[in-house]
Amino acid sequence: MAGKFEIFKDKSGGYRFRLKAANGEQVASSESYTTKASAIGGTEAVQRAADGASVVDLTGE
Repeated sequence: MAGKFEIFKDKSGGYRFRLKAANGEQVASSESYTTKASAIGGTEAVQRAADGASVVDLTGE
């Protein structure tokens, strides 16, 4: 089973998403959006950006 994005309302009434791994562990969460459509757009942006993304080590180790 693949990971999934969950869209939910936060305490202030805004919309957020979280990315959960296949094992149910939360691996990322979003800022608060004013509309549900914007939150969905945020998930789509993450999907596009992550496709083929590289890992850059900035630790200097």
